[in-house]
Amino acid sequence: MFDKEKLDQLKNQRENWEEKVLNKSLNKAPESKVEFKTVSGATVERLYTPEDVANIDYEEEIGYPGQYPFTRGYQPTMYRGKAWTMRMYAGFATAEESNERYKYLVNQGSTGLSVAFDLPTQIGYDSDHSLAQGEVGKVGVAIDSLKDMEILFDGIPLDKVSTSMTINAPASVLLAMYIAVAEKQGVSADKLRGTIQNDILKEYIARGTYIFPTEPSMRLITNIFEYCSKEVPNWNTISISGYHIREAGSTAAQEVGFTLADGIAYVDAAIKAGLDVDTFAPRLSFFFNAHNDLLEEVSKYRAARRLWAKIMKDRFKAKSEKSMMLKFHTQTAGCTLTAQQPDNNIIRVAMQALAAVLGGTQSLHTNSRDEALALPTTDSVTIALRTQQILANETGITNTVDPLAGSYYIEAKTKEIEDKAMEYINKIDDLGGAARAIDLGYIQKEISDSAYKYQMEIESLDRIVVGVNKYQVKEGSPKGLLRVDPIVGEMQKKKINDVKAMRNNDAVKDKLDALRTACQGTENVMPYIVEAVKEYATLGEICGVMREVFGEYEQAVLL
Repeated sequence: MFDKEKLDQLKNQRENWEEKVLNKSLNKAPESKVEFKTVSGATVERLYTPEDVANIDYEEEIGYPGQYPFTRGYQPTMYRGKAWTMRMYAGFATAEESNERYKYLVNQGSTGLSVAFDLPTQIGYDSDHSLAQGEVGKVGVAIDSLKDMEILFDGIPLDKVSTSMTINAPASVLLAMYIAVAEKQGVSADKLRGTIQNDILKEYIARGTYIFPTEPSMRLITNIFEYCSKEVPNWNTISISGYHIREAGSTAAQEVGFTLADGIAYVDAAIKAGLDVDTFAPRLSFFFNAHNDLLEEVSKYRAARRLWAKIMKDRFKAKSEKSMMLKFHTQTAGCTLTAQQPDNNIIRVAMQALAAVLGGTQSLHTNSRDEALALPTTDSVTIALRTQQILANETGITNTVDPLAGSYYIEAKTKEIEDKAMEYINKIDDLGGAARAIDLGYIQKEISDSAYKYQMEIESLDRIVVGVNKYQVKEGSPKGLLRVDPIVGEMQKKKINDVKAMRNNDAVKDKLDALRTACQGTENVMPYIVEAVKEYATLGEICGVMREVFGEYEQAVLL
């Protein structure tokens, strides 16, 4: 961005400053650390100048918002036109209780819903399964059949709200339920807006709520791409997630590299299934973490946008600019929340949310102060929502697009993360792609090593966590936490029995048999799942059929 003569002049000026000003200051007051690093462990130089961005071409690498390579955002006006969607993640116990929480959040100004499902639902078991014992409704809402989904969205017009569902292995079933509920409300599928996570590769990498082996899982995902491109065109068919990769301990560059490598695998699979890239790529979305290092996080989002645009244009030859746009949801970092002095988490979340907004997120969930201890209370989730509303209305950060652009540090860090992420993508390509790299344990090992290094820094006090390894206070037992009543499991079992008693069981059997046949062949299974759901086949029954045909995934053993 600067000519050689100007750079030489700046270099001389910097050297003069170091000799006459800096060294004098260091002699009087030495810096407090031998080496300054980001949360990810990357070295941070004392000062960044035009020399650090000399090789960056403004037009090619930074450009303008709403224009390739989208470094500065995929919308020309960003938040001047509309604030990000304040999508608060919620769900616990029964559909009735979660429905009350959703209505409360909407009344308090939340502009999007985000459904948290309990563990049995996430791994395709009904609440009456032996493996569901003690887990029903604990980390999210229990959804066993269309009846639960009807209750969950009772009184919430699905043509007026955007809904995100954090569901992966059984994503096809929960999406089918959502479509069926909308139909009962008189809302056609083409009016629905929202997202299913539907990202199974990161489950193998970092989270663990997988069911089926890689190949049939990828088939289900591409079946959803195809079905929604025709039937639910405004739905985001996948949220390719770096969030859980970061929660497992990755660095910022690893989060970008491994997430985009997963994205490449999904695009490859869809193209191999016969889909044209520009028919499905505009409905791909991403999901990133907002960690503690504010400036590194802002740079991370900008790097991810630019890198994905290049990948879609150069690697997949996408012609539509919409196919090159990386749209993403952000959630503040659950792994940074502390059980010690939980009110400190309010400050952590505010800083992380600020990073997400400065980085140009499309939607945002802010964690609650008590989530290191339990599911959030109503008071805690209200503070978390108010954090976003204060950022949007009181800070002035929405007044201009990409306000940190042009900072020597931000631009240099954006480039550094992009280059490092691309190194990981190239390595994964050499191993045979993301699925193969997962099977080999490469990605898991890289994350594990980073997590270990981070923890060792905390143990050695090289990294301070306020209230944990420094500035501790004596605290009493936490009070006022949200507890899920164990009776929820029994209530769900009764619901399942009631559904099975009222439905047409012969019709259910026919629909499940038709689904089994479709799974054994090569047809798109989504229409068969939708038909089974409408007859009130349960989640466990539908996933059970697919387990019979597809089998179950076995995790690689890391040595």
